[in-house]
Amino acid sequence: MGTLQVLKTQLLCHLIICYVFLVSGFIINLLQLCTLPLWYINKQLARRINCRLGYSVSSQLVALLEWWSGTECTLYTDPESYPFYGKENAIVVLNHNFEIDFMTGWTFCERFGVLGSSKVLAKKELSFVPVIGWMWYFLEIVFCKRKWEEDRKTVVQSLHNLRDYPENFWFLLHCEGTRFTEKKHKISMEVAEKKGLPKLKYHLLPRTKGFCVTVQNLRGTVTAVYDSTLNFRNNEMPTLLGVLNGKKYHADLYVRRIPLDTIPEDESECAAWLYKLYQDKDEFQEHYRQTERFPGPITSPPRRPWALLNWLFWVCLLVYPLCMLLLQMLLSGSTFTVVCTFVFCLAVSVGIRWMIGQTEIDKGSNYGNKEMGAWQRLNFDKEYLFGFETLVFATSGILSMHNQLVTLQRERKT
Repeated sequence: MGTLQVLKTQLLCHLIICYVFLVSGFIINLLQLCTLPLWYINKQLARRINCRLGYSVSSQLVALLEWWSGTECTLYTDPESYPFYGKENAIVVLNHNFEIDFMTGWTFCERFGVLGSSKVLAKKELSFVPVIGWMWYFLEIVFCKRKWEEDRKTVVQSLHNLRDYPENFWFLLHCEGTRFTEKKHKISMEVAEKKGLPKLKYHLLPRTKGFCVTVQNLRGTVTAVYDSTLNFRNNEMPTLLGVLNGKKYHADLYVRRIPLDTIPEDESECAAWLYKLYQDKDEFQEHYRQTERFPGPITSPPRRPWALLNWLFWVCLLVYPLCMLLLQMLLSGSTFTVVCTFVFCLAVSVGIRWMIGQTEIDKGSNYGNKEMGAWQRLNFDKEYLFGFETLVFATSGILSMHNQLVTLQRERKT
C-alpha cells in the first residue's frame, strides 16, 4: 500500500472531507435561501441558479467517488441511444443492490451534464436534513411519506411543477423501494407468489404506483425511460466507507433507452409493463454473473473536471481558516481549549461513522428487518478504530507540543 493510499485511510482526512462538505453545504443552503425573493420575480432564473448551487454540493460526492477513490465507470448501451443522453428529459429506473448505487447514478448524471438538475423520489423526512435535504427542497425534489393515500396529491402536484423546468433533467427512481438483502428478497418473493407473478432472482418486486404516477404526469415533458442495471466487477460489494478510504471499484452500467410513448397509459397495464421490465433486468444480471459483462457495446464517457475543481475550490476556501483557527487555539495557552477541541473532533468522528453506517445495506430500511436493534447498528470496524487511534495519537502529540509552546512563552517572559 502506497503512502497516498495510507493517507486516504486516515480519520483526519475523513474529518477534513466531511468538514468541507458540511460547511460548504451550509453556505450553499444559505445562498439558496437568498434566492427565495427571486422566485417571485423570475422563477426560471431562480431555478437555474439553484441547479448550479445544488451541483456544487452533489458534485463533491461525485468527486469523492471518481477522483478520491479512483472508481472507474463503464457504460454498456446502444450507440444509437448514446447521443440522446443529457439532451432530453428522462426517467431513470435503477436497481437498488449496492450501498453506493446513488453515487454511481450521480456520476453518470455528471458525465452527461445533468447532475445539478437531476431529481429523485425521496422520503419526506429527508427534506428536513441539513445540506442534502435542504438542497433538494430548493431543487424541487419530489418528497413522499410512503403513505400512498396521503402522497398521491402531493406527488402529482410536484411532478406537474416540473413540466416547465428550464433545464434538462433525469428523474431517478428505485422502484424496489429499498435495498436488496436476502431477507427482504424472501419476503418480496412471497408477495410475488401470492400475486401470481414470476419470481426474481436478483431484484425485489418493484412497487408500481410511484412509477405509474410519474409516467402519467411527466408525459409530454419526459421523452424516454432509461432502464439502468448496475453491477460491480469481481463480485465486489462497495461501501461508502470503502470509497472514503480511497478504495477503487469498477462499476458497469447497462442502459436501455425506451421511448415513453411505448409505455401503456393505463395504470394496470403500466404496472404489468414494469414487472416485465424487472424480469428483463433479472436476465441482464444473470448474463453479467455468467460472462462478467452486460450485453451490447461498451463505452466510457469521459470524466469532466468540474466536480474536482469545485471540490478543490471549497478545500482551498475552508481548510486554510480552519488551520489558522486550530493554530490560534494551540497558541492560546489554554489546555482546556485543546482538550475541548479533541472532544469535539471525537464527537464529530463518531457522528460521521454513524451517518456512514446508515448507508450500509443491513442498516437501511426496516422493511423485512424489524428485529434489528439500535445497538447492532453501531458497527465500528477495524479501519475506523485504526483511524480513531491515529486521532488520539495525533491529539496527544498536539497536547505535548502545546505544553512545550506554553513553557517556551513563559521562559521568554521571564
